[in-house]
Amino acid sequence: MRDVAHSELNELIELENIIRDGGSHLSTHVAGEVTAGSQRFPIHVIALGNPSPEVPVVGFFGGFHGLERIGAEVVMAYLRSLVSRLEWDSVLHRQLESVRLVFMPIVNPGGMWRGTRANPNGVDLMRNAPLAAMEKVPFLFGGQRISARLPWYRGLEGAPMEPENIAVCAVVEQELLGRKFSIALDCHSGFGINDRLWFPYAHTTQPIRHLPEMHALMEIYDQTHPNHRYVFEPQSRQYLAHGDIWDYLYQRASTLPERTFLPLTLEMGSWMWVKKNPRQLFSRHGIFNPLIEHRQQRVLRRHLSWLDFLSRAACGYPRWIPTESAREQHRQAALQRWYRTEIR
Repeated sequence: MRDVAHSELNELIELENIIRDGGSHLSTHVAGEVTAGSQRFPIHVIALGNPSPEVPVVGFFGGFHGLERIGAEVVMAYLRSLVSRLEWDSVLHRQLESVRLVFMPIVNPGGMWRGTRANPNGVDLMRNAPLAAMEKVPFLFGGQRISARLPWYRGLEGAPMEPENIAVCAVVEQELLGRKFSIALDCHSGFGINDRLWFPYAHTTQPIRHLPEMHALMEIYDQTHPNHRYVFEPQSRQYLAHGDIWDYLYQRASTLPERTFLPLTLEMGSWMWVKKNPRQLFSRHGIFNPLIEHRQQRVLRRHLSWLDFLSRAACGYPRWIPTESAREQHRQAALQRWYRTEIR
C-alpha cells in the first residue's frame, strides 16, 4: 500500500502496514485527503468488530496536532496489538462480537509531515469547530483569529471546518452517534508532569449532562486499576477554549434521544520526558514526544492498558452505567469532586 506521495511520513507507512497485515479482519476506508505542498496524504479509518448498530462502539483518535506524534503512535500501537492477537486470541474474537472498534490514528497527516501543530492551512484543529466559549479564555491559547501565522488559529469566522475535522465529524456521526452507547478517546501530549484524562466541556465550566456516567467510568477504573496515575477531570479545570471539536460533537450527540456518547482526551504529560532528558527542550518535537527509544516504549506500554480498558468497559456498559437513583448519587459525588459546587 506504500505510496511514494507520502513516503517520507513514517507513521503513515506504519499505519498502512498494519492495515495490510490486518487483511480481511479489518474494514477500512479513506475519509478524506489533504495536501501539503506537493504531498498528498489520505486520512485512514480502520474498524473491526461487530458492525451491528445494536452493539457499543469505541473510537480511537490521534494526530490532531502534527507535532504530537506520540498520540498517533499510542493509537497505532493498540491497533497493532489487536491485529497481532487476532491470529491466536479466541477471547479477543469473542469480545469483538460484542463491540465495534474504530480507529483514526492520524487525523492531521499534513501537519505531521510538516512538523507543525496546525494543519497545512495553519489552522489548529482543536480550535476550529463552530463553537465559541461562553466564558473568558486565555489570550491566544484559547483560540484566536488574528493570524494563521500565530499558534492556536481558529480559521476564518463563518468558514466551513477544515477538511480533517469534517472527516472526523463524518466518522463520529456514522460510527459512534448512531449507537446507544459510545466512547471516543483522543490521544495528545501536553505540558505538565501528570497524564490527564479530560472530558467536556472546554467552552464552559458548566458540567455535562452525562456527568454521572463519566464518574461511574472513573470509579470502575479506579477499582480495577488502583495504582494508576491518571488525573481524571473536566477539561475546564485546566483552561477554556473556543472551537473544541469534542465539545461540538458532544453537543450534537446530546440532541439525539437515548444516546450516551462519552468523549475523552488523553493528555500525556510531556514534562516527565523533558525532565529526564533536558536536551529535548532544544527540539521542537522533543517538547511533545519522548525522543529516547526506551522511554517511548515505556509510554506505549503504560497507556495500552487504558485503551484496552475502554474496549472492555464499552462491552460491559449495561453492568456499570448508572440508572435511576444511582445517577443522582454519581452526579452529587462528581460535583463535589470536580466542580466544588453546593449540592442541589
